[in-house]
Amino acid sequence: MQTNDLKVTQFTTLGHALFHTYELSIPLFVGLWMENFGLSAFVIGTVVGGGYALIGIGAPVSGILSDYFGSRRLIIISILGMGVGFALLSLASGIASLLLAVLLWGVFASIYHPAGLSLISRVATEQGTVFAYHGAGGNVGTALGPLSTVFLLSIVDWRMTVVILSVPAVIAALLGISIEFKESERDATAPTSLFDASRTVVTSSRRLFTLGFTVAFIAVLFYGIYYRGLLTFLPDVLGQSPWLSQTEFLGRSFSPAEYVYSGLLTVGIAGQYVGGKLTDSIPSKIAFLGALTGLVVLALAFVLVWHVGATAIVAVSLALGFFVYGTAPIYQVIISEQAADGVQGLSYGFTYLAMFGIGAIGASVAGTVLTYATTPSLFLVLAAVAATGAFCALVLRRI
Repeated sequence: MQTNDLKVTQFTTLGHALFHTYELSIPLFVGLWMENFGLSAFVIGTVVGGGYALIGIGAPVSGILSDYFGSRRLIIISILGMGVGFALLSLASGIASLLLAVLLWGVFASIYHPAGLSLISRVATEQGTVFAYHGAGGNVGTALGPLSTVFLLSIVDWRMTVVILSVPAVIAALLGISIEFKESERDATAPTSLFDASRTVVTSSRRLFTLGFTVAFIAVLFYGIYYRGLLTFLPDVLGQSPWLSQTEFLGRSFSPAEYVYSGLLTVGIAGQYVGGKLTDSIPSKIAFLGALTGLVVLALAFVLVWHVGATAIVAVSLALGFFVYGTAPIYQVIISEQAADGVQGLSYGFTYLAMFGIGAIGASVAGTVLTYATTPSLFLVLAAVAATGAFCALVLRRI
């Protein structure tokens, strides 16, 4: 890997790691918030889904800003803002203040992906490899963040835990400022003012939404619903299994389900790496179709093993982690291939509107199914969602 690619990888990985640290630690607090504030799965799914939705809703704005201001300063702002928003969760006293803190976190979290992925698509020479390392590095935060949360929750209360988890944001921002790399020259077609950037967004969007990009956008949307529907309640879902329920160990309360959840995210590191490298070896459209088909199979497999035993549930959960995160670098390459030159930031903005904004419906859907139906029913719904995404990927292959 070239030196500049390495520096870009290091810089973007910091933001990616922090994003997923916070994003995937939130599900570990869901059960505690339901208990402390007396909320149902439907209500907490809607509250948390609102914060997650802002990640996507703000993404197009972030994409426009990254095309105008450049990605570096936006990534630093995002890192610091996520830390502040997460720390404010410690002050929540009810549903309104909890929602406000989650929404604030979501606003700053919305900045990262369009800015970070736009930077990679503009600057990196070996895009597939940089996307792979970027994804794997982000999954280090994905794994260590929730694992650290599990550990902290075992020794301090949840309010102190969120305060402690906000500290790495300050450290990461300082490290990010110290990393130097060469950015590409400003595109001659780039807007010369923020007003011009806003005025031309409609024109840029028309240029962006070709048939190929539109189909890819819809496929990512369904992947986002699957992703959010799966992960938001997964610690609680696994905890409902009699083989993974709360137990005592050395005089302390111990939840195997939380460690399975962290293990699933850790396996995602390998999935991110394999998914990214795969696009350097086979056509990305084929890889995308295969990944989404795998998610269908695994959701159905989870239904079959739910009553079998701990080993089977853990095995399918780990496979889910591999495929869920292995899909991410694949669709990122798909979007890069389908986007027109000069609107990469906007392309990732709209992509994360689909992934995290509309995809946040998955949290509310999962909460509704778990409130009024059963856990196997949730995975049948998720299988149908992934199957729809796979159909879109099949259509994309023929365009």
